[in-house]
Amino acid sequence: MKTIPPRAALALLDQGALLVDIREADEHARERIPAACCVPVSRLADAPQLRQGASRTLLFHCRSGMRTRANAAALQAAAAGCEAYIVEGGLDAWKRAGLPVARDRRAPPELNRQVQVAVGGLLLLGTALAATASPWFLLLPGFLGAGLLFAGLSGFCGMARLLARMPWNKALRTP
Repeated sequence: MKTIPPRAALALLDQGALLVDIREADEHARERIPAACCVPVSRLADAPQLRQGASRTLLFHCRSGMRTRANAAALQAAAAGCEAYIVEGGLDAWKRAGLPVARDRRAPPELNRQVQVAVGGLLLLGTALAATASPWFLLLPGFLGAGLLFAGLSGFCGMARLLARMPWNKALRTP
C-alpha cells in the first residue's frame, strides 16, 4: 500500500476520505484523530463502513505506523478496490505535524498498560512476600511469568480478558 504524510491525509479528509483507526477500542477511546472511525484489525472483514461507496478514499492509521505496515495486505483487501493509503507514522506523526487530536483523560488506560501495571505490581508483591514472609510466595511470580509466556506464544492473555471486564472498562466493551 502507498503511504501518505499526515498533512496530505488531512487534505484528503477535507475532500471526503474516510480515516480508519485500526487500533483497538481502548486505545482509540483514550486518544484519537477526531475524524477517525475505529475498526480494529481483527474486525476489518465485517466492517460495513469500509464497503460504503467503492469510490471513497480510505486512509488507515495506528499509533506509530508499525501496525498498519504489518497488516498492509489485510488493509488492502478490506479496501476492496477503493483508493487506500497508510498514514505515515500514524497518530504519533499526526501529533508531531501539529494536527488536531482528541484526548479523553477520563478513559481508562489501554488494556496493555493495565496488564503491565497489574503484573508488575503482583510480581513486586510476590517477590517482597517471598523475601520477608515465606519462599512459597515465589509461586506468584512463577505463575505470572508462565502466564506472560503463554500470552506471548498463544496471543491469549487471561489477565487482559479479566481486566476488560472490570467496571472502569465497561464503556470499552464491544457487543
